[in-house]
Amino acid sequence: MKLTSRKLVELLKERIGNKEWEYVFDREKDTLRIENPSNNKGVTLSLPPIIAKWETSKEKALEEVVYYVTEALTVMSETQELTGKEKSVFPVIRSTSFPIESNEGVKLCYSDHTAETRVYYALDLGNTYRLIDEKMMQKEGWTVDQLKEIASFNVRSLQSVVKEDVVAGNIFYFFSAKDGYDASRILNESILQTYKEKIEGQMAVAVPHQDVFIIVDVRNETGFDILAQLTMSFFASGTIPITALSFLYENKKLEPVFILGKNKPKA
Repeated sequence: MKLTSRKLVELLKERIGNKEWEYVFDREKDTLRIENPSNNKGVTLSLPPIIAKWETSKEKALEEVVYYVTEALTVMSETQELTGKEKSVFPVIRSTSFPIESNEGVKLCYSDHTAETRVYYALDLGNTYRLIDEKMMQKEGWTVDQLKEIASFNVRSLQSVVKEDVVAGNIFYFFSAKDGYDASRILNESILQTYKEKIEGQMAVAVPHQDVFIIVDVRNETGFDILAQLTMSFFASGTIPITALSFLYENKKLEPVFILGKNKPKA
């Protein structure tokens, strides 16, 4: 069966099952907005990445989305406080195309990162998390600097799960602890510096979606080609895609690298 966007919308409505929520399919943008009409809070899903993941994972892909939506809308119905939950505040990486305001028009707290990515801040709630907005900050009397400091400290405290793989003479390190903050580890400068010291070729990194962070010891031009294919594949299959571009890490800075054919980019 070929899964179209319209068929996916019907499947999700059936699986989620909550008839009190509103489902709005935007054919032009290829998105599905699921909202609780009692508070006008909800989530907007981009359908193409879900379809791409369904083609390889089938039921698992649908189950992940249903779980994500159900948890998110349940959390949005509750009042959340920051004070006393400092250890549950983490940074999350998003694309620069990600909204900077909530659907209620409240500005989300974020910091610039690269030309392709931004850093948002989230309150971890166990099975899901809520992005922190200015209204929450004002209510608690928190400053942006305080928020950044707390989130930075917490991401450094996370344990990493790393899988190493050698492909065509290039070494790939995949960070996948599956805690919701794998991509956030790109903000941990100690991780970047540790790998920079051990890498013999050029150091490239990628955060194609929320649940993976890739560091590569690129030792030949084939390494860049493989990395480009990997990031595009991960980007297309991720529940929360970030960017299909990779970055070179030099002098503690991240520079986007555009890979065309087999031409090795210059740092």
